[in-house]
Amino acid sequence: MGTHVEVPVIVTDSSTGCELLNEFVLSKREPAILRGFDIGNCRAKWTWDYLQQACGSRKVKVHVSPSPQMDFITKNFVYRTLTFAELIQRVQLYEQSSFFFCKEEKYYLRSLGEDSRADVADIRRDFPELSADVSFPPLFDPERFFSSVLRISSPGVQLWTHYDVMDNFLMMVSGLKRVVLFRPTDALFMYLQDDKSQVLDIDNPDPNLYPDFQRAIRYECVLQPGDILFIPALWFHNVVNVDGGVAVNVFWRHLAADQYDKSDTYGNKDLVSAARAGQIVDRAIKLLETLPDDYRDFYARKLIARIQSRACKHTDT
Repeated sequence: MGTHVEVPVIVTDSSTGCELLNEFVLSKREPAILRGFDIGNCRAKWTWDYLQQACGSRKVKVHVSPSPQMDFITKNFVYRTLTFAELIQRVQLYEQSSFFFCKEEKYYLRSLGEDSRADVADIRRDFPELSADVSFPPLFDPERFFSSVLRISSPGVQLWTHYDVMDNFLMMVSGLKRVVLFRPTDALFMYLQDDKSQVLDIDNPDPNLYPDFQRAIRYECVLQPGDILFIPALWFHNVVNVDGGVAVNVFWRHLAADQYDKSDTYGNKDLVSAARAGQIVDRAIKLLETLPDDYRDFYARKLIARIQSRACKHTDT
């Protein structure tokens, strides 16, 4: 089904990583894995026992779902507050003795700031017990830093396909993750609802509901402990946690700060100019709705063609 591309792996170390990244990765604006880079003592220290002891009483807000395929559009999960120790205990079990949905329910932590509506996540501030263990690669201007996110999940959890508006590194501390990415230029094939794809099962999509999804090119990889995956802004990504594990995301601004929504604490609100353009499109649609069907259809197609010819990149697919 469709075209598959393997995400390239760049084997390097901290002394040469920055140069290689700038030459072969950042300039191309395509995903790549850095392998061999120093991410700190977290790889050796962050065992389940260590994490429980370090942060055990800290309370965290966790996604809980009866299904391993978590879907943000239909919200097939609930948020529950657990102690960090309880979360660590639950992600190690395939069946729970006490549960919210069922014995086989799954858990996923995406760490938040103290006030999730006002504060961005930063592991160095939010988890001071762990901050000394993790090292952020000096691969971007510190002034462009946006957030750092701690992620912990049950085995088998698959996260919905979405894009972020900022560049980020996904640093694997423990466990394995399969990541499938899709190019921004394939947005027309992703069946978008806001920043998320409606295609939940990307490996077996319903051809009747999503006939064009197979036209999107898949970039695939499996991340090992210590790997750093560069995910450029706007690249769609779908993550499967092959086994229970821990990862850290570091997000930074690729563009000038005034291009981003100041109220965005997650890094997924559309750029200011794009959001304004979307509002204009909504107004244009309302105007077209005043026309008879045939006329509305004609002028809608004309506007689409105008946007495609003047604003879209031309690709081979």
